[in-house]
Amino acid sequence: MGLLLCIDRLTVLTKIGMKTSFLLRQAQNLPTYQRITAEQAGWEYLNFEARVLQAGESLAGNTGEFEYCIVLLGGNFSVESKGEIWETVNGRKDVFSGIGHAMYLPRRTDFVLTSQAPDTDIALCWVETDQDHLPFMKRPEEAPIEIRGGDNANRQINGLIPPGSPCHRIVCVEVYTPSGNWSSFPAHKHDERKVDDQGELLEADLEEIYFYKVDKPQGYALQQVYTGDRSLDEIIRVKNNETVLVPEGYHPVVAGHGYNVYYLNFLAGSDQSLANTFDPDHEWIYGTWKGQDPRLPLVTADMNNVYK
Repeated sequence: MGLLLCIDRLTVLTKIGMKTSFLLRQAQNLPTYQRITAEQAGWEYLNFEARVLQAGESLAGNTGEFEYCIVLLGGNFSVESKGEIWETVNGRKDVFSGIGHAMYLPRRTDFVLTSQAPDTDIALCWVETDQDHLPFMKRPEEAPIEIRGGDNANRQINGLIPPGSPCHRIVCVEVYTPSGNWSSFPAHKHDERKVDDQGELLEADLEEIYFYKVDKPQGYALQQVYTGDRSLDEIIRVKNNETVLVPEGYHPVVAGHGYNVYYLNFLAGSDQSLANTFDPDHEWIYGTWKGQDPRLPLVTADMNNVYK
């Protein structure tokens, strides 16, 4: 019901010439608890789904004209494709108990994904492509960790499918924001492709999904999505297992006090890049931080090894 209401609201606002981001609420008591297609979102590239598989349950299919990224949120799975088998083995109990595995599948590829633990929680992104690449699994110990910002704008970014990965369009990172901290701040945008006089990419034109987990069920984050001219200007209260779609504009986040917040970012668009432009009103904040948050990193790959 929440999903339908959000899509209806998007349609109405589009018809009267307004721009909007929108929130997808969790579908209750369903294995597939989040799903949005590019057509429903009103954009070109990103399709997204989150679902839970029981132990031994399989998901089989063919990627068609899409490249896929499958992220392990909790549990363990194996993927069989092109005569090979990849197994996560050292999965995580949940997103606050380690770093994610990311499985990349190219277009026109048969695959079978099988859950190897109870309540295996996965997120999937698929994006249309005209390129061919090789399948691969990015493991937790291979994911670069970046501690970005400072003071109470400190957060952890894990590169699951970072820029420079051997794929066409998909970028995937997971971000941990400690209780009370700001994230994606100072605000940035990536909604217009810009290059300098030498052809160097300055900003990519990207669609973006923010998929949230919170370490306590009653917790929440606040996300603002706004454009420079304020034709889009919304503040959204986001809870566990909810999703915010960002079609354009700046999009900072703050974690509610007392609650550690995780979000999984899927991005796709003009370039396999995170090149962006900062909000000039707040760019001055860079370089003013006095210290780093001692709570970071919130998760490491070593935590995966203790999951059973």
